[in-house]
Amino acid sequence: MAKRFGGKFSPDDADVQYVEKRPYGGAKASKAGFGVNLLFVAPLPLVISMFVGTGAADFGFALLALGMLLLAAWLTREGILAQEAYDARTVARKPAFPRKICGAALMGLGLATAGFSEMGLAAIIPGIAGVVLHLFAFGPDPMKNKGFDGIDQFQQDRVARVVDDAESTLGIMSATVQNLGDRTVEARVADFQSTARALFRRVEEDPTDLSAARKYLSVYLTGAKDATQKFAGLYANKRDPKSRQEFLAFLDDLEGNFTAKTETLLANNKTDLDIEMKVLRDRLAREGLTTD
Repeated sequence: MAKRFGGKFSPDDADVQYVEKRPYGGAKASKAGFGVNLLFVAPLPLVISMFVGTGAADFGFALLALGMLLLAAWLTREGILAQEAYDARTVARKPAFPRKICGAALMGLGLATAGFSEMGLAAIIPGIAGVVLHLFAFGPDPMKNKGFDGIDQFQQDRVARVVDDAESTLGIMSATVQNLGDRTVEARVADFQSTARALFRRVEEDPTDLSAARKYLSVYLTGAKDATQKFAGLYANKRDPKSRQEFLAFLDDLEGNFTAKTETLLANNKTDLDIEMKVLRDRLAREGLTTD
């Protein structure tokens, strides 16, 4: 009779049976990848030109250009990450600092500075070309708030603060389990995070739901983070399968509660919509504006 192989480095039954519900959690590939990394590599030839120039002026221009181009690359990467966070939310504020636009400007200044010692004022031409190509490749920063129409500003600010804190808590959970090297645990935490973010988006769309969901976005998430950190500490020292199963079961229960809360908020909003439509129909009927 065939016998399933097992051992210290073999997956257990839970690993075989578990299938990640959302393998990528609705995530999209980040644009802050290969293209942006090239911006950090492209200015490196200036290091050579710093030592083969004819004088201190050449060295100074090359050093200044190198600094501006590397800073432009860093601002561009941070700007792309900020825009991806902006795009992921239904309701979001525009970035407080236009990183990509500033990165484009520094890119142009860096190119112009790099060519100034040899081209003189004509170096402004590659500088302008650098600004245009940078904006064409990476685009500008978001220039307006998204989803704020008809929403009370004070309420939206409260929601933004709570959601930002909740996202920070989820980030700590991810960093904690990544150190364990257990893909099943990482996938299970990622599934829970996707469910939690569905609740975040629900509250962002209707800030009046914040009071009903506040415990989930603060108290319960903080408890989940604390439990994750304690589990990671125990599991890192002793790979106890029982503790692992108990932690996965805990995430199952917690995810079920978050899902139920999101569905409750959706149901309440549907009820509110039905009431508003009924009130409007009654008003139209009283004014004789209904049709058969």
